[in-house]
Amino acid sequence: MSVMLCRLVAYLSVSLHALISPCQLHPQPCGILAQIGHTIRLGAVLPSHQPSRVRAALNRALVHARNWPHAPLLPYNLSLEVVWARAAHADPESVFRCVCQDVVVRGVSAVLAFPQSQHELVQVEFISAFLEIPFISIIEEGEALQTQNRFHLQMLTHVPASGLAELLLSVLVRAGWQGGAAVMCPGGGDTGVLEHLHQQGRAGLNGSRWHLWETLDLSSHWASWSSEEEANNNNNNQFILHKKPEDVSQEVTDKEQEMSELLSQLMNRTPSALHSSVVVFGSDPECVSLVLRGATRLGHTLWVLGLPLNPDALSALGSPKGLLAYGQTERRPLSSYIGDALQLVGRAVSDASVVRPDLALIQNMVNCFDKPNKHELLSSGHYLSRFLSNMSFEGLTGHVTVHPSISIVSTTHGFHVWSLQRDALGQPSWATVAEWHSGHLEMDKKSIWPDLMKHELDQETTVKPGRRWHHGFPVSGHRLRVVTLVEHPFVFTRKADEDGRCPAGQLCLDPRTNNSDILNRLFTDLEQKNSSSLPGDMIKCCYGYCVDLLEKLAEDMGFDFELYIVGDGKYGAWKNGQWTGLVGDLLSGAADMAVTSFSINSARSKVMDFTSPFFSTSLAILVRSKDTAAPIGAFMWPLHWSMWVGIFITLHITALFLTLYEWKSPFGMTPHGRNRVRVFSYSSALNLCYAVLFGRTVASKTPKCWTGRFLMNLWAIFCLLVLSSYTANLAAVMVGEKIFEEVSGIHDAKLQHPSLGFRFGTVHESSAEDYMKKSFPEVHEYMRHFNQPTTPQGVATLKTDPPQLDAFIMDKALLDYEVSIDAECKLLTVGKPFAIEGYGIGLPQHSPLTRNFSEVVNGYKSDGFMDLLHDKWYRATPCGKRSFAVTETLQMGIQHFSGLFVLLCVGVVCSLLTLLSEHTFYSFILPHLHNQHRLKYWLHTSQKIHRALNTVCDEKKTETVNKNTNIPLCLSEGCQLHCLPSADPSISSSTYNRWNDGSPEATSSELKDANHKRVHFDLGSERGIKSPDAFMEGPDVGIKRSDEAMCDLLVPDLGTRRLDGGIKKLLRSQRGIRGLVGSPPSQLCANGDAASGLSLVLLPPACPASSRSSLWEGELQEIEGKIEEFRGNLRAALARRAELQRNLEKERERQRQTERDSSCLSISTDMNRRR
Repeated sequence: MSVMLCRLVAYLSVSLHALISPCQLHPQPCGILAQIGHTIRLGAVLPSHQPSRVRAALNRALVHARNWPHAPLLPYNLSLEVVWARAAHADPESVFRCVCQDVVVRGVSAVLAFPQSQHELVQVEFISAFLEIPFISIIEEGEALQTQNRFHLQMLTHVPASGLAELLLSVLVRAGWQGGAAVMCPGGGDTGVLEHLHQQGRAGLNGSRWHLWETLDLSSHWASWSSEEEANNNNNNQFILHKKPEDVSQEVTDKEQEMSELLSQLMNRTPSALHSSVVVFGSDPECVSLVLRGATRLGHTLWVLGLPLNPDALSALGSPKGLLAYGQTERRPLSSYIGDALQLVGRAVSDASVVRPDLALIQNMVNCFDKPNKHELLSSGHYLSRFLSNMSFEGLTGHVTVHPSISIVSTTHGFHVWSLQRDALGQPSWATVAEWHSGHLEMDKKSIWPDLMKHELDQETTVKPGRRWHHGFPVSGHRLRVVTLVEHPFVFTRKADEDGRCPAGQLCLDPRTNNSDILNRLFTDLEQKNSSSLPGDMIKCCYGYCVDLLEKLAEDMGFDFELYIVGDGKYGAWKNGQWTGLVGDLLSGAADMAVTSFSINSARSKVMDFTSPFFSTSLAILVRSKDTAAPIGAFMWPLHWSMWVGIFITLHITALFLTLYEWKSPFGMTPHGRNRVRVFSYSSALNLCYAVLFGRTVASKTPKCWTGRFLMNLWAIFCLLVLSSYTANLAAVMVGEKIFEEVSGIHDAKLQHPSLGFRFGTVHESSAEDYMKKSFPEVHEYMRHFNQPTTPQGVATLKTDPPQLDAFIMDKALLDYEVSIDAECKLLTVGKPFAIEGYGIGLPQHSPLTRNFSEVVNGYKSDGFMDLLHDKWYRATPCGKRSFAVTETLQMGIQHFSGLFVLLCVGVVCSLLTLLSEHTFYSFILPHLHNQHRLKYWLHTSQKIHRALNTVCDEKKTETVNKNTNIPLCLSEGCQLHCLPSADPSISSSTYNRWNDGSPEATSSELKDANHKRVHFDLGSERGIKSPDAFMEGPDVGIKRSDEAMCDLLVPDLGTRRLDGGIKKLLRSQRGIRGLVGSPPSQLCANGDAASGLSLVLLPPACPASSRSSLWEGELQEIEGKIEEFRGNLRAALARRAELQRNLEKERERQRQTERDSSCLSISTDMNRRR
C-alpha cells in the first residue's frame, strides 16, 4: 500500500512539475506579446546594385515563410515583418547611418545583409560587432571571412574559389595525378581558383599532394592573334563572315598548329609529361576550344576544365578523349537562401523564447549610441546569437548548419563530374563519373573510371561570371548584350543620376551607333566606372514592361546583361541590301538579343529567331476628337428636348390639379373653405410650381388641403431628381461636344480610297508599315508620305493645332497606352482591330538560347507573371473613366452660357410687353368687363383681376354712416375699456352690396361718375386694416367718425397700413370682435378679406333673414357664457378683496394694541421712578 502511495505521489509531482515549469519559464507572456504587437521584426539592408531584384526575392521568401507548410515558423502565432532599408552610398558612414536610423530603431531581432564586394562584407563585420545584433550576410560573389564573430553569420549562395579548388584537387588526386600544368585563357577572372588549387595541392588532401609545375598564359598570344585578325579585316573592308570558307579554314588550321606548338613546349617543361594533368582555365569559348583541339595531338595527358561548365556547351568532336568537366547539379534562386535565413532566425527565436521570452521577443537595443551594459544587463542580441550558433535543419537549399568554429552557414552544393568517352557506336558522349557534395567526392559505383556509360545532363550549370556570352557556352554566368528600342510603356528612358547610377531601372547606353567596336569600348569604360569619358546624354536609365521582363529572365537563368538603345531608332527592315534597326544589330553580332515591343512577322522570322510571344496585340487606328463651338442653346444639352417639353407640360398639369384639389376640398384656401383670408388660384399654383422647379425662395401661397400638399411634395421630389441630373451633366456636356473621325476599320472607304483631304500614316520600318505594304500597296503608297519616325512623334502630329494627321495606324498595345495617358482626352482608337500579332524576344538565327527563353516565357505566362506586368504598366485609368478632373478642360467660358444671356434679354423684353399688356388690360378691357354681367368671378384664376372687377370705393361719394344708430358693444354702460362702435342690425344689405359691388345699379352709377376710383385690397395679409385706436378710445370718439373715416378704415390704399398689435390679437383670438359683437360673420367683396372681421362692427349682417335668428342665438349664448365667466372672476375678486380687508383690519388692530401696551409700560415706569 505504501509503495502504491509513493508511486502516486511521484506521478503527481511529475505532472505538477510539467504544468508549473512552463509557467515559470514564461513570466507574463501575454503582456510581452501585447508589448511587441504580436510581431517579430527582421531588418534587411538592400545592396546598391540591383536592389529591386533582391527586394523581389525577399518578398517571395517572405510569402513562402508565411505559408510554411510545416510547423509555424514563430511561436505564439507571431507574425514576421521585414524592415528594409538601402544606404545612399556604399561608404561605411552611410551604411552605418542607414542601419541605425532605418533598421535598429524599429527593434529588429536580426538583420539580413547583401554585400556585393569584400569591402562591403568587412563593413557588415564591423557593424555587427559594434552593435552586437545578429547579422546574416547572403554572399553571391567572392569568399567569406574566416572570422569567429558570432554576431555575423555568412551564407554563400555559390561555391567559392576555395571550394572549387578543393573539388578539382579531389578529382586530380582520385585520378592518381601528382602534378600538372595550367593553361590560362583570356577573360577567365579565375586566378583565385588557381591560387587556391596551388596552395591546397601543396598542403595535400588525405595525404596526397598535387604540384603545379608550369603555367601557360595565353592572354598575350590571343591578343596578338586578335589584333592581326582585326588588321586583316580592316584591310579587306569586310567582316570575317563574308570570307570564303577555304580562307577561314586555313586561318583556323594555322592557329591550331601554333597552339599545339605552345602546348608541346609547356609539356616539355613539365616533369613526367606523358602522365601529367593539365587544367584549362578561361571563359573565352574560342580560346578553350582551340586549346582542346590542340590537346588531341599530345600524348596521354589528363585534361580538366578548371571552371564549372555544361558539357553540352562544348563540341565533343575534336576534344581529347577522357576530358573531365564538372558542373553544378542545381542552382537555386536567391529567394531560397533568403528563405533559409528567415527559417534560421525563426527557429532561433522559437528556441530562445522557451527560456527567456522577454529577451527573445523584446529587443533592448534600439539606439546605436545607447547600448545596454553587458555586465549589468544581457542584451537581446547576445542572447539570440547563442541559439543561432547551434542551429541545424533541412531547408530549401538542403541541409543548413552553422559552422562550429567560424561564422559561416553551410548549405548544400552538389556537383557532377563528367568524362568525355566513346559510346558503342564510337561517337563521343559525356558520362557521369562522380558526384561531389559538401567536400566529399563519391564515385559512381555502376561504372569504372573513366570508361562509363553515356549520361545526358538535363540541368543547367553555372560558370563564374566573365566575359560576354558566345555561341557554344551556356548563358548562365555570362553577360549578354541586349538591344532595345524606346516604346512606351515597354521601354522608358530618363537621365541617370549625377554619379551615373539608376535608383530604379537598368543602366543603359544610347550610343547612336551599331558598331561593335565602339560598343565594346563604351561598355568597357562603363564597366570600369570610367563614365566621365562618356557624354552625359549617352548614359540613361531604362525601365518599363520589357526591362522588368529582362530582369526576371536574368535572375532566373543566371546571366548578366548590357543594355543599349538601337542606334537608328528603327525596328528593322530590308533597305539598300541590308537590314536596319534591331534586326541589323542582331545579324551583325552587335547584340545577342533584342527585347522591346518587337513584332513577330514572316519577313523577320526568315533571318532571325523569335521566342514564343510574351504579349499579344494587333494593329489599330488612332484618331483625335474635334472640339466644336458651343451653340447658343448649350445650356439645355444636359437634358433632351423631349425632357424639357415633358417637364413644362407636367408643371402646368400639376398646377391645374393643385388648383382643382384646393377648390374642391372643404379645407382649401378658397372663399368656400373655412372662410380663408387668401385664395389659392391657378396663378398661385403656377408660381408655386415654378418656384419649386427652379429652387427660388420667394413668398408663395401653399395649398391647405392634404391632397394638394401630397401632390406638391411629389412635384418637389420630381424637381429634385431632375435638377440633380441636370447639374451633374452640365459641366461634362457644356465643355464642348467631341466629334471623332468615323473610321470603321482598315477597310473603311477613307483608307481604301484615300484622298488629299484625309491624312494618315504609321511608323517607318515597323511591322505596321510592312503589313500595309504587303496587304494594301496602293494605300501604302499614299500614306508613306505621312509616316513618322517613332510612335510618340506620330501621336504628337494628331495633337497639334491644327492636326497634321487625321489618323495614325500602329500597334494597339502602344496606342492604348497613349490614349490612357492623354491628359486632354482627345485621342481614341476606332474601328475593329486587324492584323493580329505578338511581341517576342529577338535572337540571332539558330541561336541555342531560343528554346530556353521560350520555355521560360511560357512559364511566366502560365504562372501569372505576365499578368502582373500588364497590370503594373497598364494600370493608368482610361481617359473616359479617370477619377480626377482636368481643370483647364472643364473651364466654361461665356460662349457656353451665351444662350442664358440671350434668354435673360428675351425675358426682359417679354416683361416689358407684359407690363404694356397690363396697362392695356386695365385701361381698355377692364372697363368693358365692368359693364358686363358675366365674367365677374375670377378668384379661381387670378385674385388681382377679381379685385379689379369687384372692388370699387368712391372717396367723394361714400355714404355716410349714421352714427346715431351705432350702439356700444360694451358689457356694461359704465365700461370705458371695451367700448367699440357697432353697426346697427337694421342697416340694409344695400350698403353691403355697395362694397361688394353686388348691385348692378350701384356699379353702373359709380362707373358713370367721373371721379370714381378703383381700390385694390391686399388679401394676402392683414396689414391693409387701419389701426382702430380711435374707436378704442371711447364711444364718443368712435361715434364721431364720418363717412370719409369709414372709407379710410375699409380701404387700406387710402390710409395708413400699420396694424396695431392689439387689434391683431383682437381679430385672431376667440375673444375678438366677433365674440363681442352680436352680429353674425359677413364677407367683404365675397373673398374673405381680413377687413371682414372689422366689418362685423361697422356693417350689418349679410346673412338671409331666415338664418339671422339662429346666428344671433348662437352669438347670444356665447356672450352669456363670457358674462358668466366675468361674473366668476368678479366673485373671486370680491372675495379676495374682502379677505385682504379683513387681514388689513387685523393688522391695524394689532398695531394699535402694541401702541397701547407700550404707552402703559412707559406710564408704569414713570410711576416707579417717582416712588
